Amino acid sequence: MRYLGPAALTAASLVLLLATDRTVLDQGRPLAGTLSAGLAAAPAPAVAAPPPPRRRVLADPRARREALPREVFTGAGFDACAAPALETMRAWRTASPYGALGIYSSGDQRACDQPRLTAAWVREVRAMGWQLIPTHVGLQAPCREPGGKPKRIDPAKAVQQGRDEAALAVRGLTALELAVGSPVYLDIESYPRGDAACSQAVIDFTLGWTQALHAAGFHSGFYSSTDSGIADLAAAARVGSYPLPDAVWYARWDDRATTVDGSGQLEPDLWTERQRIHQHHGNVEESYGGATLTVDRDQLDALVAR
Repeated sequence: MRYLGPAALTAASLVLLLATDRTVLDQGRPLAGTLSAGLAAAPAPAVAAPPPPRRRVLADPRARREALPREVFTGAGFDACAAPALETMRAWRTASPYGALGIYSSGDQRACDQPRLTAAWVREVRAMGWQLIPTHVGLQAPCREPGGKPKRIDPAKAVQQGRDEAALAVRGLTALELAVGSPVYLDIESYPRGDAACSQAVIDFTLGWTQALHAAGFHSGFYSSTDSGIADLAAAARVGSYPLPDAVWYARWDDRATTVDGSGQLEPDLWTERQRIHQHHGNVEESYGGATLTVDRDQLDALVAR
């Protein structure tokens, strides 16, 4: 996962779900410039806030979601591009401050191959005491800049594409022998905000993703930058869109190992019931017990694999 701050952003098969999308009254609890170079630089013009997203509600019984089993972990974690060697996991379990590890369990736009990531590897690291954060890397925001993840969400098909990605994610969880009630976090990399159609596509995709995961017996998670995907998801919560993910993993590289402060985008009343992971530092090389990895640092108070 790679987070870009606001300056970089501005510069640059499952059960068939037949329920129709509808815009209705909320059926549940509401969720709550750069200066130009030069001698006489003028202030940058104010950037208008993006328009609020359209409220969209999909069929997803709350009782079914609330009945799903949960496993929650509070403490320090990390994520690495590829599943580390078992010897490294043993050394780090003893010598590092970490107790959880993000794994790229599925998705055809993962940045690294996963030759070690098998059900046997999962059994071994869990026996060591590690908690796991499954992550899926699939379609990305339609307005994202070209890069290593070229496949994009189609705004006209976003809800169904989210359901389809959930089907792939469930197959990944099952292959790793992770139990019903496990979460899988949808990795939506940073994208420029301000394009209403793009933001709506990300929201619609995430609603379909969440609906389908719940139908299959798994929890929905969502990873993105606080400057893009998390901000749009929070806006969707405020207008009453449903169903939203059960946990959020927000990237804000501020070196604050806390899940309390969402840096202004994640309001204090959103995802407060042990539903947050904060990625607070990225691309750092660390060594413990003689083993070295390049990782992103995380602080968890949220759902992990069962």
